[in-house]
Amino acid sequence: MTAPFSTVSEFAEILKNLPSSDASARDAAAERNGQLTKPPGALGRLEDLAIWYGAWRGTGRPEISSPQVVIFAGNHGVTAQGVSAFPAEVTYQMVLNFQHGGAAINQLCKAAGADLNVHALDLDRPTNDFTKGPAMSDADFVAALTVGWNAVSDQSDLFVAGEMGIGNTTSAAAIAAALYGGDAADWVGRGTGVDDAGLALKADVVTRGLVANANRDGLSILAAFGGRELAAMAGAITRARTLNIPVILDGFICSAAAACLHAVSTDALDHCLAGHLSDEAAHRKILDQIGKTPLLDLGMRLGEGSGATLAINILKSAVACHSGMATFAEAGVTDA
Repeated sequence: MTAPFSTVSEFAEILKNLPSSDASARDAAAERNGQLTKPPGALGRLEDLAIWYGAWRGTGRPEISSPQVVIFAGNHGVTAQGVSAFPAEVTYQMVLNFQHGGAAINQLCKAAGADLNVHALDLDRPTNDFTKGPAMSDADFVAALTVGWNAVSDQSDLFVAGEMGIGNTTSAAAIAAALYGGDAADWVGRGTGVDDAGLALKADVVTRGLVANANRDGLSILAAFGGRELAAMAGAITRARTLNIPVILDGFICSAAAACLHAVSTDALDHCLAGHLSDEAAHRKILDQIGKTPLLDLGMRLGEGSGATLAINILKSAVACHSGMATFAEAGVTDA
């Protein structure tokens, strides 16, 4: 597949001209919801989720049968600054674990009935250290966006983008600080488990990165601070939109990548739900900025798309109730 962009500016134009959901399908789903054998609003947010999903899939009675989860993996030059408790080699080792079925995300995909694909992006060629300038050149950035774009199957009906990359919580913190301001300390977290000294080091690294990179629009921020896996997630989220495939966002890192799209066009994430609230403290602040309410809050901070994949089951349940329940007329129940 050839992506319909070859430059950053062409990708930005796509973000400004994205398709909307189907209003007639939304109306049909809402009408059906009002006829189901339950008191109005009795299923709470599940009702809104089913109507939202149906609107994006273009039907008032939707089904979810082909969820797709893709993990993008990348290595970060900023790890040379000592920001992670683990060495960069762990990224490669975890990719092998994903491929052999041994990670948490493999089990969660089985439970959710989701296909899992893994894309490793030039692990032997880390991004540049963003304390010394942009992490990615325009060419590298476009290449990573393209990997994400091409990773989305047009046969899927729900999409989750996951990630693996030692150092990428520092990358996400720098993106958030560049997008929304505030002190670096407001955005950094413990990631893989750094101690207090490590936390202070991460804040210092982010501060130096902000000085080294003056760019402040969404895509240039993603190129300046993101890893290839974050750029690929952004490309995949956008491709899913062009195919009218709803997306469940994962945690802090995925949300930071998505926030860069939102900075370009405030409706760029209308096809997205927040799957969960990460235990990384800054995640809630990003979700507030992009206007998303998480489905789950279980203290998770693993990454890998794990929280979003777990949330697939919530959305499946919402859609199953909506499309599988009988209406009052079908059940022969008097609608008071």
